[in-house]
Parts: sequence; structure tokens; C-alpha cells
Amino acid sequence: MSTIYEDVIQIKECIICNKNCLECEGLSCLQNIPLLSSLTEEESLEISKGVLVKEFKKGEQIFRTGDRADRLYIVCSGKMKIYKYLSDGREQILYIYGTGDFVGGFNLLKEDEYKYNAEALEDTVVSTLSKKKFDEIIVNNPTIMLKILEQAYERIRWAEDLVDRLSTISTDAKVASLLLRLEDDFGTREGDEIILNLTINREEMGSYAGISRETMTRKLRTFKELGIIDFKGNRVIIIKDEERLKEML
Repeated sequence: MSTIYEDVIQIKECIICNKNCLECEGLSCLQNIPLLSSLTEEESLEISKGVLVKEFKKGEQIFRTGDRADRLYIVCSGKMKIYKYLSDGREQILYIYGTGDFVGGFNLLKEDEYKYNAEALEDTVVSTLSKKKFDEIIVNNPTIMLKILEQAYERIRWAEDLVDRLSTISTDAKVASLLLRLEDDFGTREGDEIILNLTINREEMGSYAGISRETMTRKLRTFKELGIIDFKGNRVIIIKDEERLKEML
């Protein structure tokens, strides 16, 4: 099985900063990532020596359950889904990460292995920071450790909410909660409406909400009939009544 650091694709022109990654060694991208924003230019330059950049096509695996957690993965552009398989073989999406998000910070501290999988939801550029460089920067930059802790707290809260949604709330509430959650990942506001330009399909939406694809499709159709949402093709959902969705929770 090849890994990100065994098969690095050199990108001629970075789609984030429009610079040649071979020339800047990922420096420009690092400086635009919130996690590392407290670094000085000198520190960024040093750390960029431990960074590898790879471009993943939609559907490509970024890492798998059981892979060694010896790198911090940072999304420079695009989106990835973090998921695991349940005991009955169904896929459960845990998180969707976009530009500036990272995964693997806590795993590096423990020198653990990944308990979940990561897959590109669209063409995605990922920078990875080696454990050696990671250890160097957190010693001298406690603010980075604080950001990792803050992010970990938010993810734990999201995981707790996910367990609650999967076990207690109604199907309508699961779908409403998912649509509201997707606003952060895919939404743009246009007047009183929110446009979700999705790169996930109905099956993945169902996986994220903890229901079947068929149930998701049926509920979305019902929401449309109620005037809460509308569709534009298969991948665009228009939220017309956000308050109605919130009332369902």
C-alpha cells in the first residue's frame, strides 16, 4: 500500500497560492493555514522543509484505518471525508474537512495509528507535516498546541452530538441537522436563501446523518414539497427556510 510520503505528486503550480511548490517548498500554503498562522516567517521556512504536498483526485484514499499516524494532514484546498465502517458494514461519515482544517494532531502526540479512513470528496490538495517537524514547532509555539486542543474539543462535541442524533432524534431532525451542518462546508448565502453546492451524493448524505440513502432521498423530497428546500440539479440544494430546519431540532 503506498502512502502519501512514498508517492508524492509534484504540483507544477499550486492551486492555493498560484506558486510553484518546488520553489516555495509549501511555504506560501503554510502561512495561509490558521493552525500555523502564529509562526514567524523564519519558523515557517524551517518547517516547510518537513512538508510534503500531494494532490488527490475525487474518490482517492488519503489514508486508511491502521495506517501509522506519523504525519499531520492539512487540507490546503478541496474537501475530505473522515469515515469508518460500522459492524454491519455500513459507512458512517464522522467529519467533513475543508480548506485550513487538519487531522492527526492528537495521533502524533500519542504515536498512534488511524482508527478511521480519509477520502477526497473533490480534487483536494493536502500538505503533510512530519512528526519530527511537528514536535519541533509545538515545543517553541504553545499557541499551536492550544489550537489543536480547541479543535479537538470541537470535534469531541461534534462526535457527542452525532451519537445523540443517531440514537435519539427523529429522522426529520437528522436531515434538518445535516442540512444545517452542511452550510458550513458547502453553503453560500444569497439573500434569504442558502445555496449548498454539494460534492457529496445522497448516499454520503445518508451516511453522514445515520440514515439510508433511500430515506434521505425521500425526506429531502418531502422537505421540498413543504417549501423548506429546493433543488437545482442533483448536487445543488437551496435552503429556503432555515428557521423551519432549526425548529425541527
